[in-house]
Amino acid sequence: MCGRYAASRRPEDLAGVFEVEKWDPAQALEPDWNVAPTKEVLVVLERPLKDADDPRPVRQLRKLKWGLVPSWAKSPDGAARMINARAETIHDKPSFKKAFSSRRCIVPADGYYEWVTGVGERELEVEGKKKRPRKQPYFVTPADGSVFAMAGLYEFWRDRTLPDDHPLAWWATCSVVTTEAETGPLAVAPAEGPGSLAEIHPRMPLMLTPDRWGAWLDPSRTDTETLRGLLEPPPQGRMRAYPVSTAVSNVRNNGPELLKELEGPEEGTLF
Repeated sequence: MCGRYAASRRPEDLAGVFEVEKWDPAQALEPDWNVAPTKEVLVVLERPLKDADDPRPVRQLRKLKWGLVPSWAKSPDGAARMINARAETIHDKPSFKKAFSSRRCIVPADGYYEWVTGVGERELEVEGKKKRPRKQPYFVTPADGSVFAMAGLYEFWRDRTLPDDHPLAWWATCSVVTTEAETGPLAVAPAEGPGSLAEIHPRMPLMLTPDRWGAWLDPSRTDTETLRGLLEPPPQGRMRAYPVSTAVSNVRNNGPELLKELEGPEEGTLF
């Protein structure tokens, strides 16, 4: 899964990396080293500009809330539970299938956090029988220092309790697509601890390499089978993982110190 990540790059830098045509400085966000569900996040998407004469999709950097609210939802109360969409079932789940067909986005990140626990507890979590307790946090990031482009979906939800001209009448929300974690060796592994992402957690965000950005963002691509081909994970061995302070476990803690690599785990784990 992806339940916490870091996003510290400046909007203008993201605009350059993703070749964004339009972004509003008023929608800029401060660097966030502890992004949690329901927070506002920056995403890259393609859609026509509002009230523009030209109907062509324009690549934009937009501010959305993390936790997808389907357009048909009666309320946004379940948003915190919709932060992730499984790649294996995204095409037929009612909450995600419409967004998958035409409202795809990229969620830029420095990397994401995951917590290591015992093997037995992890197996129970995969089976849905037990919620995994958080123990030692690890930060997972591209080994080459590039932006971690997480595949995402976005939706619009209308709050019918508010008038049309109310600034909160429309919610724009998103979800991160996840896939099976890599079983191959990490590009850079910690001296003590996991040697692969699968040893940390059975799921991970789906990373999109630059050669897939255009196809993933293109709203004119709506064929389900073609789109499912874009869900194939990239070649393994691009990531590194290292232990970080347990301070990240508290969402109130936020700062670059959360990304500092520790010499070894603070908490006892299966390793």
